[in-house]
Amino acid sequence: MLRTGNTTPATPWMLMEGQPSRGAVHATRFESIGLKVPERRRTTRELLSMTRHHTDIDLERLTGIHEARVCSSGEDSLTLAVGAARDCLARSRYAAGDLDMVLSTSITRYAGGSCPGGAGERAAEGSSGAAYRFQFEPPLSLSIKDAIGADRAVSFDVANACAGMLTGVFILNDLVRRGAIRRGMVVSGEFISNLSTNALRSVRNIFSKELASLTLGDAGAAVIVDRAEDGPGITLAGFTTISEHSRLCLGGPAPHSPGARMLTKGREIHRAAIQDAPFLLDNALGGAGLRLRDIDWLIPHQTSSRAIRKLAERLGDQGPKHVVVNLENFGNTSSTSHFVALHRYLSEGRFQRGDKVLLLALASGLEIGVVLLVMDELMETHGHTH
Repeated sequence: MLRTGNTTPATPWMLMEGQPSRGAVHATRFESIGLKVPERRRTTRELLSMTRHHTDIDLERLTGIHEARVCSSGEDSLTLAVGAARDCLARSRYAAGDLDMVLSTSITRYAGGSCPGGAGERAAEGSSGAAYRFQFEPPLSLSIKDAIGADRAVSFDVANACAGMLTGVFILNDLVRRGAIRRGMVVSGEFISNLSTNALRSVRNIFSKELASLTLGDAGAAVIVDRAEDGPGITLAGFTTISEHSRLCLGGPAPHSPGARMLTKGREIHRAAIQDAPFLLDNALGGAGLRLRDIDWLIPHQTSSRAIRKLAERLGDQGPKHVVVNLENFGNTSSTSHFVALHRYLSEGRFQRGDKVLLLALASGLEIGVVLLVMDELMETHGHTH
């Protein structure tokens, strides 16, 4: 069991892959990052106007979310993932045929077309009323690989709630470090706004277990991980699960409509995630000889601005220099949220070479993960397409 306070666990609390370590022969880095978001915007006020029951919830004030991007007809998990992968390749020195591996890490696996009701498919209702397939087979990673022309890449899917993309980075980081592959892509397309559509039937007040579903937005993101010829790149990556909190957020099929529903005890899961954050992060960073105050930018999972502010307060004066809030125009985009924020900050030129950027996953499970990178030439090449 995880022990907190000033005590030190007998064994490391997090499965770590740092650099350098036993068996590692290469340093790694983020070579390029891609993004694909739907054109359609839906404001929080517009969403709340569609609830079945009248509510007096000021969700924008509670969450900091003014609007989110949501899929229209013809858009789904697959199109978002493929769009992000293509954008990533457009910013990369590599072509699709150079990739050794493609990992798809999205929670949602919707693909377009009417659902024929065959084996391995479940229908979901999109924002536009169109029918979608939840694609179990073939794996979404294979469809993405074929769409972008990554013919020689090994492909597979990984699911780990909202920590999915960082879990994929953790896997590729290890494989590249050990020389098993030279480069690979992690990609996720989250068409998750259908949870919001289904939650509209039941939300009555701020204590509703489906309230968190109204914070969700759709987005696709992709990142290529390769060898870093010079510079530290990805300094460490680690994950752990605190399973005693596993029932604070549960997903399942919606009883009265296509698609899924999510039941969340929002206050409890935020409290559990934030309570031990200083100890956990210091413990993880200690392996790299760092403290929280050495971090220039902390990008946490984007659930609500209030939760992120409480996290920053909990970390205190010895915390990172900047804590990123990227919710206002995107909402919580699930497994892609860290890379939506990272892509935006790179595009806006916020980073300086040498900045230490810590990506923090706080996902249902309770899954906690960290990926620490030192900003390198990515900040200079991100705005250019090849």
